[in-house]
Amino acid sequence: MFDQARQHLFTVRDLLRFAVSRFQAADLFYGHGTDNAYDDAAYLILHTLKLPLTHLQPFLDARLLPQEIDAVLNVLQRRVEQRKPAAYLTNEAWLGEYKFYVDERVIVPRSFIAELLRQHLQPWVDYPELIHNALDMCTGSGCLAILMADAFPDAQIDAVDLSADALAVAQRNIDDYGLGDRIEPIRSDLFTGLQGRQYDLIISNPPYVNAPSMAELPAEYRAEPEMALASGDDGLDAVRLLIDNAPQFLSPHGLLVVEIGHNREELEAAYPELPFTWLETSGGDGFVFMLTMEQLVG
Repeated sequence: MFDQARQHLFTVRDLLRFAVSRFQAADLFYGHGTDNAYDDAAYLILHTLKLPLTHLQPFLDARLLPQEIDAVLNVLQRRVEQRKPAAYLTNEAWLGEYKFYVDERVIVPRSFIAELLRQHLQPWVDYPELIHNALDMCTGSGCLAILMADAFPDAQIDAVDLSADALAVAQRNIDDYGLGDRIEPIRSDLFTGLQGRQYDLIISNPPYVNAPSMAELPAEYRAEPEMALASGDDGLDAVRLLIDNAPQFLSPHGLLVVEIGHNREELEAAYPELPFTWLETSGGDGFVFMLTMEQLVG
């Protein structure tokens, strides 16, 4: 199909129509920056042609060189046959206006916490300049650590992950943003390597997929590191460790902010004594919780 297409496709519009048809026929799965075949195809085509990602319309009827058509068809074919997220094919992912390098060593950045950091965690953090030490636990690509550095310009930030491969990607992104003097990548199994450190703010987008959901993940999600997704039978193994250990590492007025996917009901049942504050995001108010140091020890 793809070899035959080379003889009949000439414009960006032709390639876009062909891509959407092939993606639909292949029943691809989305959720790594796009949620439908059209947007996924448009992104891959524009990126491959080195065109602005926000300006498809002016180029739709542009005729392409044979080598440009070959390049686009090659990446579209990889998307269909390998069923990898588009971000792995382009080695880039976006959180709002922030661009990050990614590959198969890290999950594709996606977090409701990113929205909250762009708002400086207001109204929960009244004075961003009072955040002096912060921790991004399970940092992966380092994306949230980098957003924290922008949100809290006076903070020194530890970016922690168990995966040495993930930390190599995080270091690349930290260097790309020129934040090597403010963000320290640390290899640690959660808090085990952080003894003696104290933080005004701890954020985490940890593994939180439960065992039944892991068994049903589409191929695009199975392409990501399993250790960054799976978290025991109920999806709360990592979250429990965060809640139970955070008081040893938070300052007296510190905050813990954690994303937990669709596990709100299970979490509240596991910790009925904790007064979780559920933060409003574009996905609703059931995906990210906040606890103060006082609430954790109370």
